[in-house]
Amino acid sequence: MEIFNIENLTFTYPEQAEAILKSLNLTVQQGDFIVLFGETGSGKSTLLNMLKPELAPYGEKTGLIQYKGTNLEKIETRVTASEIGFVMQNPETQIVTDKVWHELAFGLENLGVPAPIIRRRVGEIANFFGIHHWFRKKTTDLSGGQKQLLNLAAIMVMEPKVLILDEPTSQLDPIAATNFINILEKLNNDLGLTIILVEHRLEEVLPLANQVVLLEDGHVLVKDSPQNIGDKLLKVNTLHPLFHALPTAMKIYHGLGETGESPLTVKDGRQFLSTYSQRDAKELYAESTRKNPEQEVAIELKNTWFRYEKDLPDILSGVHLKIHRGEIISILGGNASGKTTLLNVMSGQNKVYRGSVSINGKNIKKYKGNELYSHNLAVLPQDPQTVFLKSTLREDYKEIAKVLHFKKEKMERLIGDISAKLSITDLLDKHPYDLSGGEQQKAALGKILLLQPRIILLDEPTKGIDAFAKQTLLTILKDLQHQGLTIVNVTHDVEFAAFISDRVGLYFDRDMVSIDTPVEFFSSNSFYTTAASRMSRHVFKKAITYEDVIQMAEREKRELIP
Repeated sequence: MEIFNIENLTFTYPEQAEAILKSLNLTVQQGDFIVLFGETGSGKSTLLNMLKPELAPYGEKTGLIQYKGTNLEKIETRVTASEIGFVMQNPETQIVTDKVWHELAFGLENLGVPAPIIRRRVGEIANFFGIHHWFRKKTTDLSGGQKQLLNLAAIMVMEPKVLILDEPTSQLDPIAATNFINILEKLNNDLGLTIILVEHRLEEVLPLANQVVLLEDGHVLVKDSPQNIGDKLLKVNTLHPLFHALPTAMKIYHGLGETGESPLTVKDGRQFLSTYSQRDAKELYAESTRKNPEQEVAIELKNTWFRYEKDLPDILSGVHLKIHRGEIISILGGNASGKTTLLNVMSGQNKVYRGSVSINGKNIKKYKGNELYSHNLAVLPQDPQTVFLKSTLREDYKEIAKVLHFKKEKMERLIGDISAKLSITDLLDKHPYDLSGGEQQKAALGKILLLQPRIILLDEPTKGIDAFAKQTLLTILKDLQHQGLTIVNVTHDVEFAAFISDRVGLYFDRDMVSIDTPVEFFSSNSFYTTAASRMSRHVFKKAITYEDVIQMAEREKRELIP
């Protein structure tokens, strides 16, 4: 049975010359698990929103969307509200009540379901999702992973026929993201629930799908099974930018010149790599590449303590940390572990009550006015919308000229250069809030770069951006490092951290419990590590990226050939 049938769907936002969706055709069958991916701005979120009438954007639409054989626009709101579930990217935006139990009951109450049935359904769903342990908690006290789990449970309690998710794990740490994805697999397998998922992190979701769809420039470029999507993508374009989005096992498989159905999971990848080496594991790196500890220090925290209120527990507890000039350091950790608070302490937004924070050898308390932030330190916050003030991105960028006293000609040149680097030139005359999540992230980074700081603090910079944009960001940050900038990267993206970092640390139990080179850090972890490391450590020690594995596998293959 068809759940959705989309025929020749074209959609254009108001005051936009070009359509975001262009003659798009797609069929979704009952019980499907479909993963959609594509570059930022390819139309993924627009398509998902159009499948949920309550979220459908305003604009010019042609073509047809049918739900169970009926025009979606003619279906009663009560039906679409209950049968088409939607989980958004940001857990905060979907929660509407103050208590967990009330959030679970809220949708059923609005549908007029009798109270005894509400209690039964809420009890059942709370037990299924393991929410019963925090059933009476305030929603504001939940971690990011718990909030997103609550959003999913609040949808599932209404017993939907289809579940639509727009990058639901983008703000979750690796362990919370894995738990969330495992629940989606159970819902699809045990309940036969139809799932349509947009996700940039394909490592864990692609093996669950029965169909994978690549959107490009508003239409379906490739649709196939997960095992074949890599082969199909390379046949369309051997240098396609979204090849980097594929799971590590697929990138290694095709990177070694193999064709046809590819391995998907770490387990499959381990079996495939075993064919390249029958000997003991070899070390890829003989020596550590740790930064010289004698380098000049850009940021230093000495015995720092911080709490939000006097009677609340400490978030920082005697933290000691040195970050060297020209270094890129990544900080990992669970949701609500205190990573963002640590970043805010470095930027002076949170004031420690004990210890000291120094920026470029000067105590942060001695910076006057805007001295700390004028060509010195800049912060990209977790929510990119908070950096925008004007009605267009161009006006927002020009506002910086007033702060830094740039001449008009210089400002125009800088805006042109940075927007070209980030591939956002065509977004400059749009309202920042009309951009997709990934576009907002790139636009916010552009505003930070216009400030020309010496130190950049990044809070989840890869959130919501596609694999190609991530590669662009990596190149930009490396270029900035070569210019002498210091970069602190708080992230859940372990793969990005492995590529970008000079050192990586884990923030846990109110302190930095481990800081080491990426090679040493990731090769000694089992969970906070890369897929490449988990996949290859039985044959190649200390290989932490898929490029490392390909390099070592090719070397082993040459040695095995007589």
